[in-house]
Amino acid sequence: MNKKSRLILVDGSAYIFRAYYGLPPMNRPDGTPINAVFGFTNMLVKLIEDYSNDKMIVIFDAARENFRNKIYSEYKANRGEAPEDLIPQFPLIRECVKSFNIPQLEIEGYEADDLIASYSKLADSNDIETIIVSSDKDLMQLVSEKITMLDPMKNKIIKIKDVEEKFGVKPDKVIFIQALTGDKVDNIPGAPGIGPKTASQLINEFEDINGLFKNLNNIKQEKRRSIITQAEKDIRLSLELVKLKDDVKITTNISEIKT
Repeated sequence: MNKKSRLILVDGSAYIFRAYYGLPPMNRPDGTPINAVFGFTNMLVKLIEDYSNDKMIVIFDAARENFRNKIYSEYKANRGEAPEDLIPQFPLIRECVKSFNIPQLEIEGYEADDLIASYSKLADSNDIETIIVSSDKDLMQLVSEKITMLDPMKNKIIKIKDVEEKFGVKPDKVIFIQALTGDKVDNIPGAPGIGPKTASQLINEFEDINGLFKNLNNIKQEKRRSIITQAEKDIRLSLELVKLKDDVKITTNISEIKT
């Protein structure tokens, strides 16, 4: 495959926070905090050097509220506001991206992950190889033969086998594991007491969430069967929350992104 055909999708929102928490406080002479700006810019410079022949776009979250909050009002409700010294860095980071002449995108009502999923699907249908620059486990459901992830902090490429090692299932079944285990960070309920190992055993045996509920009587452990039965509503809700929306109407087409 021609290297020039690759699409580099940078998970900008996730990296801002990694840069912020990964570096000590730094300030400009006028007192403006810049540690996240510094970390983000360094990452971007390295990506530009490493992928200079490829199309690149930086994806950001829009406002906190999105379609998932309409499905479940408690989604991410446990998260506090952004740190006070990070807030003034957001517009500086967007200016930084703009100064490198790299397109950036956010769409009201969706998370960056949904836009990344939509771009990945579009690229795949056009036989374009995609690299998602992120270590976010929620994006691992997208990994395929043509879609890989790059953890910029560890400089590690994440492929299908890496996702299988982490979750115990192939990437297209990751959402079923997440629906069962839930996620305290994002306030996704899941089933209480069902951990990743048990979840992977169940999905490997019953294929998916529908298969699991069709075969409840085949779950030998009575306690496990009872937990899953009682948590059905939460499990199905969690599945809706963790599944990325891959049909968002993209406002910047891949063809418009210059190398």
